[in-house]
Amino acid sequence: MDDFDIVTVGHFSIDLIKLPNRNNTKPTLGGSTTYVSLSASKLDAKVSVISRVGKDFSEKYVRFLKNKGVDLTGLKIDKNTFTTSFFLNYDLSGERELYLKHKAHPIEGNDLPSTLKSKAVHIAPIANEISTETINRLKTYDLTLSLDPQGLIRRFNKDGKTFLSSPEETDFLRGIDVVKASYNEAKTLTAQSDPIKMAKYIHQKGVKIILITRGAEPTLLSTENKMYFVPSAKPKTVVDTTGAGDVFIGAFLTMYVRDEDPLWCACIGSAASSFVVEKYGPAGFGSMKHVKTRASQVYNDAYIVA
Repeated sequence: MDDFDIVTVGHFSIDLIKLPNRNNTKPTLGGSTTYVSLSASKLDAKVSVISRVGKDFSEKYVRFLKNKGVDLTGLKIDKNTFTTSFFLNYDLSGERELYLKHKAHPIEGNDLPSTLKSKAVHIAPIANEISTETINRLKTYDLTLSLDPQGLIRRFNKDGKTFLSSPEETDFLRGIDVVKASYNEAKTLTAQSDPIKMAKYIHQKGVKIILITRGAEPTLLSTENKMYFVPSAKPKTVVDTTGAGDVFIGAFLTMYVRDEDPLWCACIGSAASSFVVEKYGPAGFGSMKHVKTRASQVYNDAYIVA
């Protein structure tokens, strides 16, 4: 593979998003891989993906991604299965129920290239499609490794309804440089309820930087020597919160691989995520100029916790 800033590993998905204030629903491109890649590309990062999809992954999705600057060299299309797909049902409070409808083939070690020329790899499973063995293979590359553990701790009942379940062990965190998790995911992962204790637990695994997102509440950024609360940037309106955390880490990593200060990277992430919620699906991404404007206000309001 060519030289990239960020390569994201995980399934694309086809999402059906039901919002309380939106009558019509139609399938839309989704998955962490989509939102991370588009977020980073919009901020001028060179991005690629390693993913597997099914026969229903339409050519229009391929054209859309390529037109947005996403390299698809690492995309495998399996003609005998369906793309991972979810039904997302939001209520008026913004809470959602998530149902898995289809699951594509897992991403295995032989799906990875022998060499990977990238500044960072973001591991972004959404439906247990990345095994510990595949993660360990990724750890052999000499680059910054980032992980969103959501797809490693998701479980699905007989109807596909998604819930979180504590893993038997968390040694997969060892060798990871950056971890991004939502509050509920970090709580499930660490068995802690206080974000500071969550971060300390994850640091004990050798992780250098931890981001715990909390919706509209400030994100906890924890480095090896400081902790900050980074406020959420204010969007003009909130239409669809799908993918906000993925946009956050995509923007964060874009700045991080450019050797920016982690606090500023997190402010950029907060600002970028405030744009995506303003539109339905993966359509709202701010330019670097607009993202930096919002990030500057976030930076002024961020504060040290410990």
